[in-house]
Amino acid sequence: MSGGSIPRLVIAAPSSGAGKTTVATGLMAAFTEAGLTVSPHKVGPDYIDPGYHSLATGRPGRNLDAFLCGTDRIAPLFLHGAAGADLALVEGVMGLFDGASDRGELSSTAQVAKLLRAPVVLVVDASSQSRSVAALVHGFASWDPEVRLAGVILNKVGSDRHEQLLREAMDSSGVPVLGALRRDGRAGTPSRHLGLVPVAERRAEAVESVGELAARIRAGCDLPALLALAHSVPELPDVPWDPAAELAPAAGTAAPAARPLIAVAGGPAFTFSYAEHAELLAVAGADVVPFDPLHDEELPPGTRGLVIGGGFPEVYAPDLSANAPLRAAVAALAASGAPVSAECAGLLYLSRSIDGKPMCGVLPAEARMTERLTLGYREAVALEDNALAAAGTRVRGHEFHRTVLEPGAGADPAWGLTHPERRVEGFVTGGVHASYLHVHWAAEPSLAGRLVAGAARVAAGRG
Repeated sequence: MSGGSIPRLVIAAPSSGAGKTTVATGLMAAFTEAGLTVSPHKVGPDYIDPGYHSLATGRPGRNLDAFLCGTDRIAPLFLHGAAGADLALVEGVMGLFDGASDRGELSSTAQVAKLLRAPVVLVVDASSQSRSVAALVHGFASWDPEVRLAGVILNKVGSDRHEQLLREAMDSSGVPVLGALRRDGRAGTPSRHLGLVPVAERRAEAVESVGELAARIRAGCDLPALLALAHSVPELPDVPWDPAAELAPAAGTAAPAARPLIAVAGGPAFTFSYAEHAELLAVAGADVVPFDPLHDEELPPGTRGLVIGGGFPEVYAPDLSANAPLRAAVAALAASGAPVSAECAGLLYLSRSIDGKPMCGVLPAEARMTERLTLGYREAVALEDNALAAAGTRVRGHEFHRTVLEPGAGADPAWGLTHPERRVEGFVTGGVHASYLHVHWAAEPSLAGRLVAGAARVAAGRG
């Protein structure tokens, strides 16, 4: 089987809350337990669902976001992530046709399905309807002829009689029913202010939940029919994304003579990261080593650069604050001029405090929780050369938080936002680049190359 003909399905829904994550994760676990190597993917910028996907499959959960990475990279990134898999399952985002605001179909599940030439299985919340389900499915099946809506999984079915009524209604729709799942809260995943609680915070319970989801899927879905549908796809003509090839022109130089060590924050407080970031850092010439700011009192020995991604530092503020030795080590590394890339949670961790709890004190700002959700895609430009980006570098990112930072930008901001509003944001100081903006480095690999080059200069004593 060539990489371009990887069997694949997109799991979508008419709206959020219908059960996409439940069904997608359960299918991933069920097929994995059946002996298949399953590649998990998620449409959109979300970091949390891919954690459950990874738990279900044993492979990295990967995002496919056409706004962040561009439409031309979706199929290549998919093929890169699905290499060696027997089956790829793609969980959608929001409703099937919902995408970036005011951008038409951009970044929608429907657009990604078309780019992947993949059939769509629609998860329908049937809890408050019977015959109307057929009209709903008919509307979604006929809205865009280029989207192949090839099957339906009925979720939250109340009884045998309810299922019979739903199936009878669907007989006239022309779209086959590939599964029916009863209402069941036992295999749920708890939510918090930004969505599901990440796997890293509840691993034992998450393992049990995923196992229960797999059992429900086996009992309620036609797995052979779903697998046959996944095999009915055409070959993709695209070439898999290659981090080494992407970085070769961006770096423009040979790899460092000695590989600098770049530490990457992880653990329950810092769970948000795209798998491609570590791959890009490695092919750019770095040794990538994880550490947990909740428990590790020192940075990995020999650290010459630091990446602190997103997560929930506000939830763990007391424990992060209590780890004073690591806070001091991070501050010392930043003061040395070593490159530090911090996004969202990392930005807060580098601030003076979160809700009054002392943090690293690298940035002259205070953070606090609020009731207001800041959410949306952004377009931005680097206003000056810094450790992460050359002046004029344009990126697309995503902002998602319920905290505020005062002030929101330093004398040298990290980014100048250009859409949907114009303002400056974040901090550049020494080798530190800190911002609320989550950026997918696969869209701009030079960010990883620049970070590694800076770490190499520090390692060689030229920082």
